[in-house]
Amino acid sequence: MTFGFASSAATSISTPADPASRLARMLEPAEWAAAGIPLLRNPREVVSGLHTRHRPTPTTAVVAVLDHEDRLAASASFTRRAVPADGWEFRNALLAHLRRVIPHDLRRRTPVRTAVLLYCRDGDERWTEEDGAWMWGLRDACTLHGLRCGAYITLTRGGWQVLGEGRGGRRPHLASPPGDLADASADEILPAPRTASGAAEPLRRTAAR
Repeated sequence: MTFGFASSAATSISTPADPASRLARMLEPAEWAAAGIPLLRNPREVVSGLHTRHRPTPTTAVVAVLDHEDRLAASASFTRRAVPADGWEFRNALLAHLRRVIPHDLRRRTPVRTAVLLYCRDGDERWTEEDGAWMWGLRDACTLHGLRCGAYITLTRGGWQVLGEGRGGRRPHLASPPGDLADASADEILPAPRTASGAAEPLRRTAAR
């Protein structure tokens, strides 16, 4: 899959309600790549597991926390409100859901858990200003919750894409039917993660298709 640019973001800072101020609260791909975001060991597995668990639709954001071995510790999903893309608004939403599903790690000198974000949207895999606002929000929410900022992944009708890395795949995609958690691989035993609803479910390992 290709990686490109749909539009660029302004960097000037004005009043909080000013559109220019909203544009300042976003990250462009070059800034994101320079931030040292840790690579996922198996992004296809992470994407497939979150897609199976949360069954996202367009404008759904799925935030997940991974332990030091990239195993799912907690996750939550929510639908983006119909407001202009603003990293500050996205940060607050992500932080609120992180607080519901997992304790903070602010007392640690170095974060050991990583938060990743899967966002489902229309369009192609190219970066948009909305993506930039989600990146800004994820980075800030991680700082405030004592987590490492991890990958930002988009899910579109063409497939999934880890922005800033160039890794992606055709399945799952926005129209993919959800998998079945009962089909989890017997050779992969994972601890039951906590979800926003409090239910404990094993993360499914999905074979690449």
